[in-house]
Amino acid sequence: MNGSRIAAVGHYQPAKVLTNEDLAGMVDTSDEWITSRVGIRTRHIAGPDEPVDELAAHAAAKALAAAGLTPGDIDLVLVATSTAIDRSPNMAARVAARLAIPSPAAMDINVVCAGFTHALATADHAVRAGGSTRALVIGADKMSEVTDWSDRTTCVLVGDGAGAAVVEASEDSAIGPVLWGSVPEMGHAVRIEGTPPRFAQEGQSVYRWATTQLPAIARKACERAGLEPADLAAVVLHQANLRIIEPLAQKIGAVNAVVARDVVESGNTSAGSIPLAFSKLVEQGALSTGDPVLLFGFGGNLSYAGQVVRCP
Repeated sequence: MNGSRIAAVGHYQPAKVLTNEDLAGMVDTSDEWITSRVGIRTRHIAGPDEPVDELAAHAAAKALAAAGLTPGDIDLVLVATSTAIDRSPNMAARVAARLAIPSPAAMDINVVCAGFTHALATADHAVRAGGSTRALVIGADKMSEVTDWSDRTTCVLVGDGAGAAVVEASEDSAIGPVLWGSVPEMGHAVRIEGTPPRFAQEGQSVYRWATTQLPAIARKACERAGLEPADLAAVVLHQANLRIIEPLAQKIGAVNAVVARDVVESGNTSAGSIPLAFSKLVEQGALSTGDPVLLFGFGGNLSYAGQVVRCP
């Protein structure tokens, strides 16, 4: 076998839901102000006893169950996250311990909002090179833990959650070539810095970059997969802001595609956003097995990564 495929996906969100009306009681904002600027209406917030690895493990367990696999079938665990407070053990090792996965390679990947698509590409490369047979690829972030809840420009954006995919060897390449890169000199535009760490961004800079520079890059990801944007069944972009998602999807030219808009109910879950939104589309029956789907992450570090995958 010289290819790889996504065998199954899964997702998880904490039970607590924070509405725009709830936020209006915390900071100087309103439902109209939030929805008109970012399109978000609700977000899920993890409690103090729900760490990132717990969110990740719940999503991963669902993906494993959907694939009909056991923890012993996994030999590589990759967790994309930027909200791991501790340096060691890493999130991947903690997830492996929670799920009782025996002796996997376990690595975290911190590319913030583009983390999942970077991790997916890394798993694809590992499987195709023979370094892994089956990999768990997880995007998980607890943004509520790095947010200043008195800052109305950032606290209205974030949510917590996780999504996961099982990647395994395949006769055909059902995960297309990745197109990835970054703008390092603009890395200051999205930050999680300080002690304690806090999320901050230059919203207008990110908006201009995403809506003007990224459409051409996303189209190139389709080209690498040998598809026209009009051939896509779905587009799952990083769920940052509805005012970014809708123009970007339109400029890509995916005129026949379902466009994921999970940001409305989940907010920006950083590395969790793409697998979370993708898993929901699959669960809702919005996609069929084999459908071509563009996954495209962008944001922190002003990094980006995208690939066309076939729906499990």
